[in-house]
Amino acid sequence: MIENRNYSHLPHIDLIGQYQFITFRTKESLDAYLKKLYDSNEPEKIKQYKMDKYLDSSLNGALLYGELLEKIRDYYLNYDKNVFEIEALSMMPNHIHVLLKQNDTISNVMRVLKGGAGHIVNKTLDRKGAVWSRDYYDKAIRDEKHFWVVYEYIKYNALKANLDDAQSRFYGKQESVGFASANVRD
Repeated sequence: MIENRNYSHLPHIDLIGQYQFITFRTKESLDAYLKKLYDSNEPEKIKQYKMDKYLDSSLNGALLYGELLEKIRDYYLNYDKNVFEIEALSMMPNHIHVLLKQNDTISNVMRVLKGGAGHIVNKTLDRKGAVWSRDYYDKAIRDEKHFWVVYEYIKYNALKANLDDAQSRFYGKQESVGFASANVRD
């Protein structure tokens, strides 16, 4: 029996061994418009689309530029594969999209993604305090088609936002990466 709970937001999905699409934003990117969207009753998918579209053109909380891109990418790619394996990564000025294989609990994956990158941002920019918004968006990848739709979204996100440094904002495994159907949520 499924327990009936009232959630103001959807619960996070914790599926070790599965692919996940995760988005998280800088704390300073959350302005009145985004807070209003968070509180709206629109479907989560629509909210996330509107938030991403808005953040792609917003300069609020835009911290991720220059050497930070390489430092964060290197940190993620060299982190223990027992926690996660990055398939695709797009670092926008005020948010990050990542497609990964979750190899540990979602809370530990997020601790590493946000905590490590936050430490790098604060150290590089000589600042203190929280870098990321407390929340994040996660979506379990359902099948191979869904995997490639998300991969392409991440790959072209910075280009669609017309960022001059779009090439340096994306990382993806080889285009011929094999998709392991055993790692897809049924």
